[in-house]
Amino acid sequence: MKIRITNLSATLDDERPINELLAEHLKISVEKILSAQIVRRAVDARHFRGAPIKFNYVVDVEIRGKIRGKNFQPVPDKPKEIFAQVAHVPEKNPVVIGFGPAGMFAALTLARCGVEPIIFERGGDTDSRVAAVEKFFNGSSLDENSNVQFGEGGAGTFSDGKLTTRLNDPLIDFVLKTFVDAGAPEEILSEQKPHVGTDNLRTVVKNIRNEILSRGGKIFFNAQVTDVEIVDGKISGVIVNDSEKFSSDAIFLAVGHSARDTYEMLNLRGVAMSAKDFAVGVRIEHPQEFINRAQYGEDFRNPKLPVAEYVLTFKDEIRGRGAYSFCMCPGGQIVAATSTSGHVVTNGMSNFRRDSGTANAALVVTVGTKDFGSDILSGVNFQKNLEQLAFIHGGKNYRAPIQTVGDFINGRTGSKNFLVKPTYPIGFTPADLHEILPREVCLTMIDALKYFDKKISGFAADDIPLTGVETRTSSPVRILRDDVSRQSVNVKNFYPIGEGAGYSGGITSSAIDGIKSAKIFLKKFLQTT
Repeated sequence: MKIRITNLSATLDDERPINELLAEHLKISVEKILSAQIVRRAVDARHFRGAPIKFNYVVDVEIRGKIRGKNFQPVPDKPKEIFAQVAHVPEKNPVVIGFGPAGMFAALTLARCGVEPIIFERGGDTDSRVAAVEKFFNGSSLDENSNVQFGEGGAGTFSDGKLTTRLNDPLIDFVLKTFVDAGAPEEILSEQKPHVGTDNLRTVVKNIRNEILSRGGKIFFNAQVTDVEIVDGKISGVIVNDSEKFSSDAIFLAVGHSARDTYEMLNLRGVAMSAKDFAVGVRIEHPQEFINRAQYGEDFRNPKLPVAEYVLTFKDEIRGRGAYSFCMCPGGQIVAATSTSGHVVTNGMSNFRRDSGTANAALVVTVGTKDFGSDILSGVNFQKNLEQLAFIHGGKNYRAPIQTVGDFINGRTGSKNFLVKPTYPIGFTPADLHEILPREVCLTMIDALKYFDKKISGFAADDIPLTGVETRTSSPVRILRDDVSRQSVNVKNFYPIGEGAGYSGGITSSAIDGIKSAKIFLKKFLQTT
């Protein structure tokens, strides 16, 4: 008999093996348990009425014989095979623009189904990209096509590698399994909040690339799609690096949320797009031990517990805005994430072990058309303006503007007595963030900091550093597509996918978006003609 247990829990100090926990929970002998597979493990650190920290489990169990009771359910059926070999291939190879999560999984889906994609990535392969980023961090000039935003793996390659998503989709398990098969730690299959880490992602993306190549796909690095050809309302090809033309009857656009020149080109070509709300703000840093203690209390040093995270939200009723923490990176560092010369942008990343000793997260406030206008590219221009101001106030040398929470709230500037050493790699300059960010954003952020300090005492202490600016939380535009065909609403055979198209946020949801669009395209080739 196979069953799924969804309500098994154990306190932090319970050292018993999982089979003993299950036997007690089911009121049977250990000998009756033939096998047990942990499907999900989560830490419950809510301290409800003084309750101890617990691990909560979902476990699939095979038992000798049958048992009675209501504290279990059948093991769900495995999802149907998502890759069916095509009966015939398209006359022209489909083109995938961008090799971040959406483009990567669209290309992988095509390749596994027997269709050979051609991939164009404006940045470099992982190794050359890492080298370019490290040179920039150490004072060399910025490579505008191969940086924290652009290159193999997309922006996620320089992130915490979070694989959590708000989606409830059977493809999640497939994405996680694909990462494990490509070299990610196996524990991501069962952790409630799986993450890969930027160090592991570099191996994972190379291995997925190699599988695509082994199945007949082709990938070209340092190959920016600079134009598209549209004839009679259908896309017919792309121009690469302003010179070489490639014809195709299916183009998957997965350029990420920072491809501003691509947005401008598509707008000139008449592709239907709209401005989209997003959020802007700063990066806030704390000692990781402070976050661990706030989350776990007296157990904060227990080696069984993962490095602590937080998610904080605030609703500003007065100004009609939201503020929230975003892309929290436990045990990580802030990175210089600009892809444009003369701009300063921050983001965060962590290695798998999350062992830097410093926690950082974006602290951002929602902005929309009331702030920057309804023109298609007005949000892009709004981002540019903030990033240019950050560059100027940082000293015009890619150093980041920084201000303590105390100075920011009280209208001062210049304090350098930080509780934790700021981790932005190029250096920083004390500045007044009120001179960079819009007034309404600053006012909401001040109220949010005070509110968050009530949730986590000391979160908004005077000596906590704020590093500016965080502007690329999501795409400032949406490339409009049909819900059924997943094609552009006014350009046939054109599939906008992923975060850059405005339809996902994060690695897993972007990967799923790419898979689904590829499968829609493949339907016509599954039947014999």
